[in-house]
Amino acid sequence: PMAFFSGSAGAIYRQFSVTIIAAMGLSVLVALILSPSLCASILTRGNTGPEEKKTGMFGSFNRGFEGLRETYQTVTNYMVRRAVRFIGIYGLLVGGLLLIFSQLPTAFLPNEDQGYMFMMVNAPPGATAERTLESVKQVEDYFLTLQTENIDHLFTVVGFSFAGSAQNAAFGFIGMKDWKDRPRTDQSVFAVAGQAMQAFSQIKDAMAFAFFPPPIREIGNASGFDFQLIDQGGLGHEALMAARGKLLGMAAQNPKLTGVRPNGLNDVPQYKIAIDTEKAAALGLSLGAINDTLTIAWGSSYINDFLDKGRIKRVYLQANAPYRMMPDDLSHWYVRNEQGEMISFDAFSTSSWTYGSPKLERFNGKGSVNIQGAPAPGISSGEAMTAIEDMVKELPAGIGLAWSGISYEERATGAQAPALYALSLLVVFLCLAALYESWAVPLAVILVVPLGVLGAVLVAYAFGLPNDVYLQVALLTTVGLASKNAILIVEFAKALTEQGHSLAEAAFIAAGRRFRPIVMTSMAFMLGVTPLALSHGAGAAAQNAIGLTVLGGMAGATCLAILFVPLFYVAIAGVFRRGETNAPDKQADS
Repeated sequence: PMAFFSGSAGAIYRQFSVTIIAAMGLSVLVALILSPSLCASILTRGNTGPEEKKTGMFGSFNRGFEGLRETYQTVTNYMVRRAVRFIGIYGLLVGGLLLIFSQLPTAFLPNEDQGYMFMMVNAPPGATAERTLESVKQVEDYFLTLQTENIDHLFTVVGFSFAGSAQNAAFGFIGMKDWKDRPRTDQSVFAVAGQAMQAFSQIKDAMAFAFFPPPIREIGNASGFDFQLIDQGGLGHEALMAARGKLLGMAAQNPKLTGVRPNGLNDVPQYKIAIDTEKAAALGLSLGAINDTLTIAWGSSYINDFLDKGRIKRVYLQANAPYRMMPDDLSHWYVRNEQGEMISFDAFSTSSWTYGSPKLERFNGKGSVNIQGAPAPGISSGEAMTAIEDMVKELPAGIGLAWSGISYEERATGAQAPALYALSLLVVFLCLAALYESWAVPLAVILVVPLGVLGAVLVAYAFGLPNDVYLQVALLTTVGLASKNAILIVEFAKALTEQGHSLAEAAFIAAGRRFRPIVMTSMAFMLGVTPLALSHGAGAAAQNAIGLTVLGGMAGATCLAILFVPLFYVAIAGVFRRGETNAPDKQADS
């Protein structure tokens, strides 16, 4: 079912699903075609069984394993005889699972140290490029003097950033040294970005931010959270900017948030020229002539090209700098009317200073501003998003928010996760029902799945891992692994029951005979994923998230689930058997 989910999370599910399906398909072919031939060739007559090893390391291992198997059979036999008590304990374990799972913070994907980060500088509105450059030099000096052991290179650009193009905006790219040269945790891109943010707070003439890219580059330009603050009630631009300022002020005081910033251009001073069209018409002036004069006087106008030493260059018409430096210089400019007379701008226009946005943003047809930020260290993105939602509720009526980018994907993933779990469990149950032609056996298998999931959730809780896409993949993997272990016991017990053994006796024998294969295959799998759990460097966050939770899930499925499998088989098969024997009696009475 994972292969058919949509969105960015669906793409990750699909990669995992297709990989597992391909691997399992190849495994089935090998098991059915090659394994019989290999068994006939390799397993020759002789002392090959583990029971033949009585001395040495293998002998000690076998004796220890045999003692463990006997202890396991004793415990399972004890649990079967006290079924009601241990079913109650199972209920408590499932309740604990639900409680711990609800306490896990939510996220979309873990942040990765990808070996680079960004910085952004916002100078005060109306600041010149030269003034912005002075602040950028302070940022450069910090990285080139105090972070030399972590930074390999950097470059900066003035006049452009993720927020837009303006003289008061600047952007920088910081390349980190190789991961092997940054072995300490305080040398990670997360730690360097945090240290930089503390240092940037000392810059007086601009706001500077350091941030790292999201784990998936295609769904944003920064990690953390991303949302649109929307003027849903049509309150106007000024009310929206006031709400944005209030929200940024509350976010700066919230310990769960850091680096909350507007991802857009701030309102800037603007010089407004109001043309009296009636006066202009009376003076014989056309709006085209007025606009052309303003364009040439305060901007520039492309005229044509010319050839200079073999190179084509452009010709621009523009006023000299001394005549366009101050607003009062507009009085010195004239426009030629239809009669050839020169008319001063003062004769038909008035001017004044105002304040406005250089770029009006829209989201779903309504005025909006984009805001980005990141959770504080130790806080998940889900907790940070909840804090933002709580703050937006305190804003004036008519102001709302909509998540965008990576935050939108996180909310969408959380909404479809329950359906994913339910559909996966349903498919497993139906496949088992078709395999055994019974409802009792699949139910006995499915009931132990929560015990494996409990192990995964406990490990996630202990290591502070959030409930993200990788945890969901790990939980689904645990469902399959826990079911596999249970099937090894239930299938054998079912065959013994059909041979005439009682339910309790069949479960006892099956548990003892299948104990070694279950434990050894589980140990092999756990050792196989241990490198993922211990990895560091590039991609370590994703590998740790998968490795740790699958390791915990397999430990739970091995240590807890196999204890309850015989109990569930005896209890459920007994209930279904009594139902089958009572049915003919009822029909006879009728």
